[in-house]
Amino acid sequence: MNDISYLRIAIETVLTFFVLLTLTRFLGKKQLSHLTFFNYVTGITIGSMAANMVVLSTNDYTKDLLSLIIWCLLTTILGYISLKSGKIRVILDGQPTIIIKHGEIDRKALKRTGVNIDDLTMMIRQYQTFSITEIDYAILEPNGRLSILKKPEYQGTQKRDLNIYPSPPAYLPIEIITDGKLLPKNLLEVGKSRDWLNKELRKANIKGVEEVFYAEVQSDGSLFIQKF
Repeated sequence: MNDISYLRIAIETVLTFFVLLTLTRFLGKKQLSHLTFFNYVTGITIGSMAANMVVLSTNDYTKDLLSLIIWCLLTTILGYISLKSGKIRVILDGQPTIIIKHGEIDRKALKRTGVNIDDLTMMIRQYQTFSITEIDYAILEPNGRLSILKKPEYQGTQKRDLNIYPSPPAYLPIEIITDGKLLPKNLLEVGKSRDWLNKELRKANIKGVEEVFYAEVQSDGSLFIQKF
């Protein structure tokens, strides 16, 4: 590779850098923050196109640069249209989905969004919430994040603000049945036996684990059950 080729690569790299910087500023903060899946995919594509322009230096640099600019312009135009049209915004960004309502999981909403029980419990634990029963509403946002509204009795003043220091809970709330299947390891974790579980199911007029959509041992040792 001669000196001219090195110089051309250097010029193209610098030009790509400043063009990409200008375009990202032009696209706005919504694109930079990847607020929705569409923004995320678009951001990845723009980055890949810019990287290929630098790494895979070809004689068609002008065409590659034009493709990058056109892609960014299309993204900007669609973003502007979505501001004016609610229907287009739903198509591009999606819409929030309620997946827990009044402490009950909406199975149809889970199926529509492609979220399983394990994903859901993992997301609510990120809010320092370990029991489904503490939640009034949980909404899956278009960016894939979960927003939760706790029930009134779990909101408000912290106990430590009133100099109240209760004893730690006897159990860590943990799911033991999901989608009609028992999780033996979790049952063992809370020190409960299969006989205890069967007895609790019989109290709720449930014949077997396969009838239960979701069940968790709560902090006081009781069992929360939601049937199919």
